[in-house]
Amino acid sequence: MAELYKNYINGKWVEGRSKKTFENRNPANRRDLIGLFPASGPEDVGEAVGAAKKAFAKWRLVPAPKRGEILYRAGELLRQRKEEIARVMTREMGKILKETRGDVQEGIDTAYYAAGEGRRLFGETTPSELPDKFAMSVRVPIGVCGLITPWNFPMAIPTWKLFPALLCGDTVVLKPAEDTPHTAVKLFEILEEAGVPPGVANLVHGTGEEAGAALVRHRDVQLISFTGSTAVGREIAAVCGQNLKRVSLEMGGKNAQIVMEDADLKLALEGALWGAFGTTGQRCTATSRLILHREIKKELTDMLVERAEKIKIGDGLDETTEMGPLINEAARQKVHRYVQIGKEEGARLLTGGAIYEEGRWIHGYFYQPTIFDQVTPAMRIAREEIFGPALSVIEVGSFEEAIEVLNDTRYGLSSSIYTRDVGRAFCALRDIEAGITYINGPTIGAEVHLPFGGVKETGNGHREAGTTVYDIFSEWKSVYIDYSGKLQKAQIDNVE
Repeated sequence: MAELYKNYINGKWVEGRSKKTFENRNPANRRDLIGLFPASGPEDVGEAVGAAKKAFAKWRLVPAPKRGEILYRAGELLRQRKEEIARVMTREMGKILKETRGDVQEGIDTAYYAAGEGRRLFGETTPSELPDKFAMSVRVPIGVCGLITPWNFPMAIPTWKLFPALLCGDTVVLKPAEDTPHTAVKLFEILEEAGVPPGVANLVHGTGEEAGAALVRHRDVQLISFTGSTAVGREIAAVCGQNLKRVSLEMGGKNAQIVMEDADLKLALEGALWGAFGTTGQRCTATSRLILHREIKKELTDMLVERAEKIKIGDGLDETTEMGPLINEAARQKVHRYVQIGKEEGARLLTGGAIYEEGRWIHGYFYQPTIFDQVTPAMRIAREEIFGPALSVIEVGSFEEAIEVLNDTRYGLSSSIYTRDVGRAFCALRDIEAGITYINGPTIGAEVHLPFGGVKETGNGHREAGTTVYDIFSEWKSVYIDYSGKLQKAQIDNVE
């Protein structure tokens, strides 16, 4: 009998109003049923938002340092249960244990960082232009925040949003991806144990079309923070714009790694393998384009193919596995369609390009590490986000051409260049159009204390992580205190 999980609303675990459920299965073995989760709808979302709205009145008055202490306890509990949660995460979304442990660690780091901000959360003080008058600015909470998160980082991304929101004094309703609801349950068990009061943090399972859309449209939700596809983000932005609702979007990427002729090729090889095939290519920061200088292209490409063909595919719970499955069959078919598109466009398939169903892996959503050569910047496989283990190799003849090719995309999240030339490195930092640039490192590897986000169609200008995330989840209030005992008129010409 499959275990039945529940929503978490107003401090209680409750069934969905409709009693309808959806299945959560292991993508490495679809015969493995993890559990049943509520297929929530507008009524469930309304109940959760109502609880959050009511709780906001008291939570916003809890001193920020006290809110930070609760988040610190949450971080400690995550640390204690890191291995348990990593295994839950690998079972339900597939990536290898080394990566899910890192996913939990991001949540731990974010909790500790947010706890520290509880004793900072700085405003600014400035001189007034008038005598006997004091001027300053402070942060104030926004209200109820709706958080919609993806499946590829089911602990890191929810905590990137939830912890800063709670620290700022907001209350939240989280709608996690329907592919990874179990990890969200584990997070909320920890929040409850850490002492988050009832109604302050609420969890509603369900699809984006039902629960997600209801959360976006609810009139008492003041802010939506969304991570996912550009297509869905565009729809959310339109709804929020019509209702003058604040919205933070973190969306797609078509990230590239440049390797110049003077690069350390062994180091560049390791970066390309990790960037392209880590998390089975299912990262918004994954390396999907490899831009190689013609002088080293053949040598590095040969090295890359040789290593890619040795990647051990299988269940991420096996410590020796190097690459797990894709999240579901739709994702696998999407990758396979792009492989066919690449062939039709004239790209040369060097390795992979097929569904992987060897031995006992026939019941999982596995795909071979895939590398295309002779890719041009105009090809669809070089322009559209595939979100899988598919890498396009593009040849260039100069540093300037490499930068031009890298920037020739509607996205702008992450980027990388391998070179020993410090001048080129600094020019790349200046000229690459992306929110993140790595020098002699892969396109993946963001740290929680630096801003995370991108330009162009990757987002709408906000940055998560670091101190910048607190600009998403708080409002600025300017405060003037006049102790002169008389009417003073600022912005009036008082010069005698």
